[in-house]
Amino acid sequence: MRISLRALRGRPPVVLLAVLAAVLTLPSIPAEARAGAGAPVARPGAPGPAGGGSVTSLPLTGGRLLAGRTARRFDLLGVGWDGPARALAGGTVKVRTRDAATGVWSGWHELETDGEDGPDAGADTAATTAVTAASRAPRGATAPLWTGPSDGVAVEVTPGPAGPPPGLRVELVDPGEGVRSAGARTVPAEPPAAGPADGGRRTGHHQAPRPEIVTRAGWGADESIREPDFVYTGPVRVVFVHHTATTTEYACSDAPRVIRAIYQYHVQSNGWRDIGYNFLVDRCGTVYEGRAGGTDLPVHGAHTLGFNTDSAGVAAIGTFVTDVPPADLLTGVARIAAWKLGLTDQDAAGSTRMVSGSDGSLYPAGTGADFQAVSGHRDAFNTECPGDALYPRLPELRTEAARLQGR
Repeated sequence: MRISLRALRGRPPVVLLAVLAAVLTLPSIPAEARAGAGAPVARPGAPGPAGGGSVTSLPLTGGRLLAGRTARRFDLLGVGWDGPARALAGGTVKVRTRDAATGVWSGWHELETDGEDGPDAGADTAATTAVTAASRAPRGATAPLWTGPSDGVAVEVTPGPAGPPPGLRVELVDPGEGVRSAGARTVPAEPPAAGPADGGRRTGHHQAPRPEIVTRAGWGADESIREPDFVYTGPVRVVFVHHTATTTEYACSDAPRVIRAIYQYHVQSNGWRDIGYNFLVDRCGTVYEGRAGGTDLPVHGAHTLGFNTDSAGVAAIGTFVTDVPPADLLTGVARIAAWKLGLTDQDAAGSTRMVSGSDGSLYPAGTGADFQAVSGHRDAFNTECPGDALYPRLPELRTEAARLQGR
């Protein structure tokens, strides 16, 4: 997944396409406000003792709405709409935000309008409970933008050839302080197997030791907002590496806040059943559990459009287009890939053939494609993810993961 953080580049004039522009403010929000009725709508995550955060929807209508700051602060935003995910294909969405601490407005940033990651058709959109039925209606959304603490936003939408989709809105995410629960905060690391260095070869099963994994309870997930059941796929044969395109200059203690914001956007704005990634890794090499259902089980994710079956998605927290990925982060990615692939004796340095599940990927639905066991998102979709600085490091990640498997 790419959370867009690109500065706006100059573009030629767009002919015969309406431009929807808004500078938005959020006053006190009535609980009964309805999306699309011209009033902002707060959709809070169920608060725990430490607060569960919220997602606030502001309808984007024609013309301009000039006002002051937003009353509710946010750390991440995106633009959503009703209907197909590709309804804004060929259009542009530009945003700028106001820093809550300094009051300084950012430059314009362009959000990705094509669904470069997410569930394959029907995989995440069928509601399983009446409570979540409304949030699972078909919808589309841009890639989200991590802004940090912000209290003002401006949005400009230029529709594509299909025109503006219905229900166009900006979604402001406050990740809150996290929900405290009684669950274990970490899954402990396993010690390396005792015995000779080639012990894996002698046993015939190349299982790397499990790294320590921060659980969903550890990063403060609000479990009430996701679907309560789990969906599984076949044995994991490929690990797709992503970057979240958030800032790379963050304290590792802030990584749970970033993950909570992504989680809330995926579920409450995109309408997915849970966060899309199976695992995330921060700059210090800490591995976090993503989609619920069991870290050692093949949980069906929503990370690589067309190839979510028999795969796992691992997201490096940061933007690695030009920023060099830290060594600890690379180590963390290699460790979780080695362990996850090794659970079913998949060679981390090998390759396998996958069948596309979506025409939206690089390969039409039903088409077979060969992938390295540790691949980048761009290998399956037309995207820069996981970044020009991280993607070339994948060969060494494969080598290290295979070494950890005893190969």
